[in-house]
Amino acid sequence: QVQLVESGGGLVQAGGSLRLSCKASGRTLSSYTMGWFRQAPGKEREFVGQSSWRGFTSYAESVKGRFSISRDNANNMVYLQMNSLKPEDTAVYYCAAGTTWSSLPRAYSYWGQGTQVTVSS
Repeated sequence: QVQLVESGGGLVQAGGSLRLSCKASGRTLSSYTMGWFRQAPGKEREFVGQSSWRGFTSYAESVKGRFSISRDNANNMVYLQMNSLKPEDTAVYYCAAGTTWSSLPRAYSYWGQGTQVTVSS
């Protein structure tokens, strides 16, 4: 069993930056694909980006060039650095762990509880 806990959410002005953290307990993250997703009120859960066990990344077009994922497998930590934030980035952000390379939520087996990110105009 893997437990994931996100932190670092909060209120930030448009154009600002925020770094989210995801701490894992249980099995090591070293062999997992780590994904970040977000869900705004009334919206479906949306893919943000993912990182392979070796650190390769891909991102949704909406965040490409602004967000970046990094991971510290030795410490079971994954990060989402968010720059140039926009009001439309406001959502609950979730980290997830899976065993495949996919942008689909159903491909991920483990999920955190989410952390709220609010971007003001």
